Amino acid sequence: MSTVIAAPPASVVVVLFGATGDLAGRMVMPALVELHERGLLPERWRLVGCATDRWDDEAFRARLEDSLLSSEQGLPEDWTEVARRVRYAGGGFTEDDPGALPEVLARTHRELNDEGDGEPLVVHFLAVPPAAYPAITRGLGRHGLTAGARVVYEKPYGTSLADFEALDALVKEVLTEEQVFRIDHFLGKQAVQAIYALRFANRLFGSQWDARAVEQVQIDVPEDLDVAQRAGFYDATGAALDMLVTHLFHVASQVAMDPPWNVDDPDAIVAARDAVMTAFRPLDPATDVVLGQFEGYTDIAGVAAGSTQDTFVAARLWIDTDRWRGVPFVLRTGKRMARKAQRITLVMRPPEGPLADAVAEPNTVEIDFSGSGAVAVGVTVNTPGPAPALAYAHTELDLADVPGGEPISAYASLLHDVLAGDRSLFTTSHCLRSSFTAFAPLQGPGRPAPLSYAPGSWGPGEAERLAAPHGWVLERRRG
Repeated sequence: MSTVIAAPPASVVVVLFGATGDLAGRMVMPALVELHERGLLPERWRLVGCATDRWDDEAFRARLEDSLLSSEQGLPEDWTEVARRVRYAGGGFTEDDPGALPEVLARTHRELNDEGDGEPLVVHFLAVPPAAYPAITRGLGRHGLTAGARVVYEKPYGTSLADFEALDALVKEVLTEEQVFRIDHFLGKQAVQAIYALRFANRLFGSQWDARAVEQVQIDVPEDLDVAQRAGFYDATGAALDMLVTHLFHVASQVAMDPPWNVDDPDAIVAARDAVMTAFRPLDPATDVVLGQFEGYTDIAGVAAGSTQDTFVAARLWIDTDRWRGVPFVLRTGKRMARKAQRITLVMRPPEGPLADAVAEPNTVEIDFSGSGAVAVGVTVNTPGPAPALAYAHTELDLADVPGGEPISAYASLLHDVLAGDRSLFTTSHCLRSSFTAFAPLQGPGRPAPLSYAPGSWGPGEAERLAAPHGWVLERRRG
């Protein structure tokens, strides 16, 4: 697997729609500055913020400064140099009125051309609510801002199968598929990408990566956060739509895909991931889904009285390929749970032979994809001493401790891929169509009512049956 990072273009302008919003401040702008600090941006780059607020350049620079001071990375040593590259186009952007953006872009192009040769790559990053995608997309086409540009769409890219189809048809009227980057930052997490190395560079694991050896796969993403800061969005969306059909399905596709013909070829990786998502069996809400809502949710300002929105979802997904047929993929996420974690666990089948009956717990292969990530194994070993016995042991390797490693954030990694034109970690129309098709039964009349659960718990007890016979490994492992 190649470790070479592709070179970015000679110059770039990132146009950040929704530049004064939460996502832009928490994720996108710090990621861009992270790339600058690591020397992964071209010397000639600019950030152009675009939003409805009628700010000037200095006000937007102050917003960026506040965002960086609030982030883990803090303010860069060359903040003055970063700040001079920042511009702002206020007044909003619609199909009928582009606001100040064309004028600011033209001025920015002239500045970059004065600094060196070559037209800059323009990247439009839509850090806006999904309802704004159609108007901005049409506006980019009507105002002549698409030629040679790349456009990044945040998730959710559609809220149902029908809504996805309508949005994607519109996008393809304005842009070519090669220009479109549908982002899911879980795919940008380096520990999720570490699946490739674990499977394809280690016979120890790769030879066991199928239904013959694996009895169950768990993808567990509990969160301890509340939803108070995003109550309006969350009450309109819920855990299943916000996390299951996007993040967790996509992580499942990374685990379950057949080996691509070339892991250095983005098209090969995309094709392998798309192919396995086609084999996702539509969810059965009656038997394979448990929804929950934490106690006190409807007391939060911005949540509708009597809301039945889910803040927890656990689902059993079946993948009908030769590699995984009959193996349940159990997925779980929710708010106000016992702890925050992001973990993939392969629960191995019991051993055969003379010690099979003496094994208390199954072997596990685990990938922690939070932060810089970790790889862990659970094995049965012989206890030392005069009366040896079998015992279960668990050991973990933090990927940040691997010599030569220098972790990069998911958003920075994906933004760099956009600049390089590498679409291997971005979703496609084919992938999203398959995902929404598998998810569709949960949006129909068979949707189960959410069950109440206590804040700080692991969710509704009913979800335990989906992980049977092993139970949720994360609860047993970490308490």
